[in-house]
Amino acid sequence: MKKESVTLFFLRFVLFLSFFYHGTGILFDWFDGPGVQGFAGYMHFPIVIAILVGIAETTGSLAMISGVLTRIGALNIMLVMLGAIFLLHLPHGFNIMNNGYEYALTEFTIALCIFIMGPGDFSL
Repeated sequence: MKKESVTLFFLRFVLFLSFFYHGTGILFDWFDGPGVQGFAGYMHFPIVIAILVGIAETTGSLAMISGVLTRIGALNIMLVMLGAIFLLHLPHGFNIMNNGYEYALTEFTIALCIFIMGPGDFSL
């Protein structure tokens, strides 16, 4: 068993948890999520953009947990996190305690590493 594959699996699993939670919260109102209307209203997005964000997060998370189309899933997550950084968090600075971009940058970086490395051995 390669240490790199175990590490990649754990990174993929963490991204799965986070993005499945948020993506399905947007698309299906699961886990007390805002739903499409709520997310669109909060972000001042058109409904179609809210749906696309939910789809990107949900499909990205499923790619992470399965290891199938992992690089495309990582790209989905990276695009969503760039949007979160520039549209929501950047004006608040780095510190997550001030709604800054610290956490979004961390998730972007994890997805970037998976995009570069691929899924590892523990994937379908």
